[in-house]
Amino acid sequence: MASTSNTNPALTEVLTHSFGFSTFKPNQQHIIESWLSGRDVFAALPTGGGKSLCYQLPALIREGLTVVVSPLIALMKDQVDAARENGIPASYLNSSQDADTARTVWRELAAGKLKLLYVSPERLSGDEFRSALVEFGVGAFAIDEAHCVSEWGHEFRPEYRSLSALREIFPEAPVAAFTATATRSVQDDIVTQLRLREPVVVRASFNRPEITYRVRRKHRLATQILSFVREHEGEPGIIYRSTRKATEETAETLRTHGIDAQSYHAGLEDAVRADVQERFVRDDLQIVVATIAFGMGIDKSNVRWILHGDMPKSLEGYYQETGRAGRDGEPADALLLWGPQDIAIIRRHIENMRVDEERGAAEARLREVLRYVEGRVCRRTALLAHFDEEFPGSCSACDVCLDELSFTDATVPAQKLLSAAVRTGEVFGTHHLVDIVTGTATDKVLERGHEQLPTFGVGNDMDRRYWIALARDLESAGFLTRRQTDSGFPGGLMLSSRGRLLLRGRETFASIHQDPSASVTAGTGAAKAGRTPGTRNTPDASALRSDQKELLRCLKGLRKTLARQRGVPPYMVFSDKTLRVMVKNRPTDSQALLRCHGVGDRKLEAYGEDFLRVIRTYLATGECE
Repeated sequence: MASTSNTNPALTEVLTHSFGFSTFKPNQQHIIESWLSGRDVFAALPTGGGKSLCYQLPALIREGLTVVVSPLIALMKDQVDAARENGIPASYLNSSQDADTARTVWRELAAGKLKLLYVSPERLSGDEFRSALVEFGVGAFAIDEAHCVSEWGHEFRPEYRSLSALREIFPEAPVAAFTATATRSVQDDIVTQLRLREPVVVRASFNRPEITYRVRRKHRLATQILSFVREHEGEPGIIYRSTRKATEETAETLRTHGIDAQSYHAGLEDAVRADVQERFVRDDLQIVVATIAFGMGIDKSNVRWILHGDMPKSLEGYYQETGRAGRDGEPADALLLWGPQDIAIIRRHIENMRVDEERGAAEARLREVLRYVEGRVCRRTALLAHFDEEFPGSCSACDVCLDELSFTDATVPAQKLLSAAVRTGEVFGTHHLVDIVTGTATDKVLERGHEQLPTFGVGNDMDRRYWIALARDLESAGFLTRRQTDSGFPGGLMLSSRGRLLLRGRETFASIHQDPSASVTAGTGAAKAGRTPGTRNTPDASALRSDQKELLRCLKGLRKTLARQRGVPPYMVFSDKTLRVMVKNRPTDSQALLRCHGVGDRKLEAYGEDFLRVIRTYLATGECE
């Protein structure tokens, strides 16, 4: 937790007693104070940045009802369960409820007993429902997953557009829009569509320092996946595959090797999907192998790793999917496996698009992903650049910065390719330039007389795949850039200022050489570099001794038992981070337990004596109860 200057004592008291935190995370206090003062707010916070606290805490202080718009039923249920665990009067209204349950919620609203109400955008778009809310005295609106408002966002929901009417119906209620993934263009569109009035805009860093990013070429994919999973024995994780068939095959392979895994995709019956998700959230299932349909509504904080078995279609989607790991701030791993076949599949999908603008946008997204997977720069630098955020590199938590990849000097081949670009006017794309350097006399080359150039055939000692990869590497590293076009399709390649220095021999260039059979053991590179993955060199992230590990096992067992009794996921009782703090501090009385991160008055009352009893027993006997 980051400290906050000029801390408001009233806010700190609620933060400590209701949520068990001693300090705010970055930006939380500014968002909360601005919203409580009546200002509209736009807040882009990374996953794990504490969005939910930004609307749950003000709801306890503000007069009237706070309405939270949420896109998924599962997300509503988890958030309401978590709020209730912290003693916040909260409920939701959605299609999953039976009539009696819904009537109970309506009665609570009419009696003024609720401080938080979660609803879907579809529910909130109804005139009758809006009229009822007017009677209940709405104090504020929070729009979660606000990127769904924007057509430029990757999860656009048309129903979100109707939320613009809230400004007219509830003119005095301040609106706060929250998202964990938004480019500047998406941000501007959200502010416009929701008609936010001179909002306080907060853009936190999208950096997730607790996640270590790695990329590998596919090489016997099933073996690579199995190896990575075994390196994370017993740790919850998600594997993303691009097709339903692939999810089922991967899950079956893992099960045949004694690993607890189930597939999740839209082709399964609703009851089956719900069961898989429920078991995963409650720590009764270690691994879910899923299409991208899985994860958006999951608040599970202790996912320790994400593996992509296929190349994602966009960097924004990849960022959000990897962001489902390490939400508790503890170290997590993300591995992306990709190959040429992935590119071919995505390109076929793009070719089937009927609208030119859509094809152009999809092609641009693919190019971004290719620059990421084939790039030689820090993975964080490339990933955060998508969100218009500069990162200097040397993150100590990606395969590039951990020296897990070897580099080959490619200065001379790079100069050959750059020369071909210059000699053809810097207006052609990768494949035409590759045709020139490999000496391929295509109709396009012959029509323009490019077979007469000095660079024609100078690279015929290497195959096309090498030169295409080199061109993408040069683009990723900033030596080549794309011309801007009005059509939306990417233009030809042109040299940047760095590219001109490289062509003149005043820069050097090295390309990545990836050994696809190399180990992807988590932490290998970090150990070699003498660093902790994710740069989180804090007590919470440090290794536990054997006796501490045993106590942690005892506490996790108790947590799971209590969670089942209360009908909530284990992480809602206490997060893994809180349990690790207990293991380090070994509290034996209520005041000491209250000083542990994540333990507030409500949870002390509900669970304190149970956890203290286990800790005392372990300290006395060295065993669980």
